[in-house]
Amino acid sequence: MRQITTDQLPGLLVAQNPPCISLYQPTHRQHPDNQQDLTRYRNLLGEMESSLREKYPTREVRAILEKFQDLARDNEFWNHRTDGLAILSSPEMFQVFELQRPVRELLVVADSFHTKPLIRILQSADRYQILCLTRQEATLYEGNRDALDPVELTNVPSTITDVLGDERSPSTQMVGSYGKRSSGGGAVAHHGHGPLTDLAEADVLKFFRAVDRGILENHSRPSGLPLLLAALPESHEPFRRVSHNPFLLPDGIPTNPDALSVDQLCSLSWTHIEPSYLARLEALKDKFHAARSRQTGSADLSDVAKAAVSGSVETLLVEADRVIPGVLDRTTGSIRAGDSEDPHVDDMLDDLAELVLAKGGEVVVVPTERMPAESGLAAIFRF
Repeated sequence: MRQITTDQLPGLLVAQNPPCISLYQPTHRQHPDNQQDLTRYRNLLGEMESSLREKYPTREVRAILEKFQDLARDNEFWNHRTDGLAILSSPEMFQVFELQRPVRELLVVADSFHTKPLIRILQSADRYQILCLTRQEATLYEGNRDALDPVELTNVPSTITDVLGDERSPSTQMVGSYGKRSSGGGAVAHHGHGPLTDLAEADVLKFFRAVDRGILENHSRPSGLPLLLAALPESHEPFRRVSHNPFLLPDGIPTNPDALSVDQLCSLSWTHIEPSYLARLEALKDKFHAARSRQTGSADLSDVAKAAVSGSVETLLVEADRVIPGVLDRTTGSIRAGDSEDPHVDDMLDDLAELVLAKGGEVVVVPTERMPAESGLAAIFRF
């Protein structure tokens, strides 16, 4: 899964050479619902071409559309969708992101990217990653309370052979997992051949160290997400002994991950993630209440807008699915309520979130029942 990470977002907020194309589309995981996805995508391409032809010559339009059209011809891509799709394209880049929550269908051709749907998804508090680890293989998933999808590993060894090559001891060459995890429920057999020898243990620890280093540098730090370990009980202690990953949760899943379907893994993972998720939200609520009592926090939209413009917001809690239509002046922090049907009116919560992130603050999207204020937002100031 090509999921966007928090460290990619700042690069999307800075100025780009136009045209900057932002395409968002809800997609579907299952047949027959996914049959409509490609048709809707092609309709968006038609809108895109019309919009581009208003400002650019035909030759440039054809070059811009080429990568989008290549994707339309990729049947394998359209047969394996998640819940949403985001494509951001400029003369310097073409990025496809697969989303685990639906997004509103939207096409924007402008001088900068439209990133607000991504911010809502990226800053949702229920996101996590899970490392499925055996003595032979490593697989990474990313999910939330509703969905779990594999992550394409970047600079992380996926097998022990990637680390050791032909230098493996015979003991570690005799253990293997056969088959692939499915979304339905078929268990996968895991075959072991006796206890670890000293040489085999050294091989496995070398593999674990390489996996830990790669996951930390290329996935945990860029995403900032909590990491759950799913492995047989005898693998938890040696992996934790060599791990330097501060995002690794102390409570893992002590079972063979290959014996679980994706749906089972998602359900089991959330039972482990939910306590830390709820604890984090409670800690943020307590921090906000304490800050407000010291006049270093506010749930007033006007106060928060002025603080965001000055870079004073350390943490902004935003109510999930809440929309406050209006216009935010990013220079003065003044706000003006508006009609959501007006094309010049945006969602001020999204504008505030984007502004806080651009100023180096933290944004957390929180479900309605966990918000510490009824206004749709709660801000903790730096000073």
